[in-house]
Amino acid sequence: MLQAVKSANPGHGDVPWVGRSIERVEDAALLSGRGRFIDDLGVAPGTLHATILRSPRAHADILSIDAEAAKRLPGVAAVLTGADVRAVTTSLVVGVKAPVECWPIAMGRVRYVGEPVAVIVATDRARAEDAAELINVEYRPRGAVVDPLGAIAAGAPVLHDGFPGNLASDRSFRYGDPEKAFADAPHRFSIDIRYPRNSCTPIETYGVVASHDAGEDAYEVLANFQGPFSIHTVIARALKVPGNRLRLRTPSDSGGSFGVKQGVFPYIVLIAAAARVTGRPVKWIEDRLEHLTASVSATNRATTLAAAVAADGKILALDWDQVEDCGAHLRAPEPATLYRMHGNLTGAYDISHVKVRNRVVVTNKTPTGLNRGFGGPQVYFALERLVQRIAIGLGLDPLDVIRRNLIGADAFPYRTATGALLDSGNYQEAVARAVEQGRLAELKAKRDAARAEGRLYGIGFTAAVEPSVSNMGYITTVLTAAERRKAGPKNGAQATATVGLDPVGSVTVHVASVPQGQGHRTVLSQVVADVFGLEPRDIRVNTEIDTAKDAWSIASGNYASRFAAAVAGTAKIAAERVAGKLARIAASQLNVEAADIVFAKGFVASKHNPENRIAFSRVAALSHWSPGSLPDDAGQTIRETAFWTPPELTPPDDDDRINSSLCHGFIFDFCGVEVDRTTLETRIDRYVTMHDCGTILHPGMVNGQIRGGFAQALGAALLEEYGYAEDGSFLTGTLADYLLPTTTEVPEPEIFHMETPSPFTPLGAKGVGEGNCMSTPVCLANAVADALGVADITLPLVPARLAELVRGAEPPPPAGAAVAPVREGDRRLRGEGQATVKGAPQQVWAMLLDPATLQSVIPGCQRVDKVTDTLFRADVTLGIGPVTGRYRADVELFDLDPPRAVALRGGATGALGFGSAEGRITLASDGNGGTKLAYSYDAAIGGKVASIGGRLLDGATRVIIGQFFTALARKAGGGGAEGGGFSLFALLAKMASLFGGRR
Repeated sequence: MLQAVKSANPGHGDVPWVGRSIERVEDAALLSGRGRFIDDLGVAPGTLHATILRSPRAHADILSIDAEAAKRLPGVAAVLTGADVRAVTTSLVVGVKAPVECWPIAMGRVRYVGEPVAVIVATDRARAEDAAELINVEYRPRGAVVDPLGAIAAGAPVLHDGFPGNLASDRSFRYGDPEKAFADAPHRFSIDIRYPRNSCTPIETYGVVASHDAGEDAYEVLANFQGPFSIHTVIARALKVPGNRLRLRTPSDSGGSFGVKQGVFPYIVLIAAAARVTGRPVKWIEDRLEHLTASVSATNRATTLAAAVAADGKILALDWDQVEDCGAHLRAPEPATLYRMHGNLTGAYDISHVKVRNRVVVTNKTPTGLNRGFGGPQVYFALERLVQRIAIGLGLDPLDVIRRNLIGADAFPYRTATGALLDSGNYQEAVARAVEQGRLAELKAKRDAARAEGRLYGIGFTAAVEPSVSNMGYITTVLTAAERRKAGPKNGAQATATVGLDPVGSVTVHVASVPQGQGHRTVLSQVVADVFGLEPRDIRVNTEIDTAKDAWSIASGNYASRFAAAVAGTAKIAAERVAGKLARIAASQLNVEAADIVFAKGFVASKHNPENRIAFSRVAALSHWSPGSLPDDAGQTIRETAFWTPPELTPPDDDDRINSSLCHGFIFDFCGVEVDRTTLETRIDRYVTMHDCGTILHPGMVNGQIRGGFAQALGAALLEEYGYAEDGSFLTGTLADYLLPTTTEVPEPEIFHMETPSPFTPLGAKGVGEGNCMSTPVCLANAVADALGVADITLPLVPARLAELVRGAEPPPPAGAAVAPVREGDRRLRGEGQATVKGAPQQVWAMLLDPATLQSVIPGCQRVDKVTDTLFRADVTLGIGPVTGRYRADVELFDLDPPRAVALRGGATGALGFGSAEGRITLASDGNGGTKLAYSYDAAIGGKVASIGGRLLDGATRVIIGQFFTALARKAGGGGAEGGGFSLFALLAKMASLFGGRR
């Protein structure tokens, strides 16, 4: 019956709305500043506000937390530490079976910079931040490890006793006969890859508003959470309530995610626990510094990939050895990043034999999570770099090697060696169109001409399969077949959509997918309008989620590019079910067969006699007004909820083959780049990207998604990297150090399309928008390698890194040059100079050793205590730029030569950082009754402060030193500084003022 239902577009002949770039429904509100983001929404009276005290150390035992002063501050409702959170929650689910706990707050030990140590809840955010400054935490540092291969080396510091040697998982797989293929192949090529960490950096950071109903022991949470709602189960378990006592809602608008918003779930647990302890609603909005330091990032991966290759460049077998760094805690759904691409390890190529070893390790870095492309960039960077290496090694054109290995157009649906079922495509045709439309011959001629002039110009290629609509069972590939049988099957990708009709015949659509800019409301209005013969403006779409009221499944959410293929297709199914019932009703009223009914131009009519018709709104409202008049076999038409999951998504089989995604688009990219010989800056001359994403639902938004993915990929290729010092200090905690591309750095890509509809999805659509995050970084790397003539290349392609490739490492210092000893931390501050102060050396000496004088002249100093004759302790609150903080500095004097010289050493610890320094001051009479001071200092810093830009930090230090000597001169009765001045207290003050930064 449903197949008999016909619809025609009401406003444009028989051309459907789907496939047209209509104006986006979302834009009017967003562009006029009327978006409804989580921090815009009102909260209940009496709502408290939280701030989080975070660890400055990458790895340390917590010896004590003194929060008494914070609790006494007016307006503070509670200070929660690990023990308080443990009392009302339980450990988060760990991504593998192991005797390891994973809490949203440190329990006696911190394992990464930024890990929550305490949650402060107060009447407003400012009071909470003030209270956080009053908390003193004593740490005992442990050794840290930040390199994934170093983490599994003998003797490395161990993060969790339940992960011996920091190894969380080690699985090997074998498909076909790779050993024989390698033994028989005439050539073997291998490549070692280090793929760096980067993240999504959406405009809007995390936000949570939580409340607890003590009578029901139930939680209500509003969070800008994208799903997947499998995490709902994780949250409920951690809060120790059944799922029906956790109501999770999302705002109508989200300021971007690209995967990272999934990582808010530990904070949902943390803020919900705070609401339970205080008995009042609690709101927390993450600031930008917190987000960079301690949200989630993509995994970094060390890969060794080898290929057995025939003489003509045909790849016969692959051998993958992947070491995945998931950070300090293996939080669900990790190690999903490693296994999402398991079925696609052969990319777009016809390769029958594959060997794989997957190791998952933990390090002293922020835990990882979803990130646009989700595992694809790490795989394709290795695979496509290896393809170029094969071409160069055999003296072949890289494009010819790509073509020779592509899956044949007549092979679809194609089963890969590792289990993916590639649904449709014609890769050869897509490449041919891109080469012609993108004018590759012209680009090659341009390269030849540039090289003839001595310029560094290169061309790169990439072919990639873009998976979408993840199989819920792919993550279980981390388990053995026996372990999977014991746990029970997990598979599918169930999507849900509801179509409802109100008493005046208006249509409403609701889906369990939270948009972050993809245009859900626009596309769904097009899809449903086509079914009912209406205009998109007649359809109202609701994308807010309320797990207590709305239809959803554990697979619900906006991730893995599942909207067009799964969610929009399910909305079509729900609408067709309603339309089928309406056709039965209209047929009885128009005295025709249901097969003769057509929906067009706002009417339900006879296909053979269009004048025999009835208004759509009248038929649609009948279930409300006159249900007794409906045909017996029609049923109600008020609401229809459809659940859809494709049968192609099955659990991993006993041989570990897994169809890890439902749909598989195809991307072929090529680009021309020039590297400046002097600056070694990479300039993109032309970038061509061909996409086959099946049926295109809205061409304008598809191109927008491609441009967005391209911009993020450009950042990953040229600019972005989460940097860590050897001691685990985070070095890129501001947007001055973690560089993002802006519109001035992003060239306009040339985008081309072809469409091979998917036979597995209701609309024939496949995912799009993540693909360039997979293809662009390696395409640019291949082009730069071609330009420079180098074999190995590492992202990001910053000029300093390219300089080492072209010019070699910087030479060591000349023999005999002083080299400062390596200290804890990666950022160093050094300086020397002199100052003149009125007063004889003996007078100035006494002032430098007098606690009362020091308290009055150290900027921001609250008190100075003289612990012994040579040990002083200062409490200081200072700030500069966007951050401020309270900290404690201890300074010891040694090598005293009164009143001529003194050496000092000490350390400072604050909320998010630490530092140590040594300095020396000499005093000498200036011959005019004053004292000339000469100084030198050498400091090392770690924790949060290490992420502050070097120029800002150096400049701020000099400002503080200048302030100190100006005050000292005033205290001494005049004088001034020449070129600044020095105080170890002041230096440590400056460093630690940046530790506890709050916006």
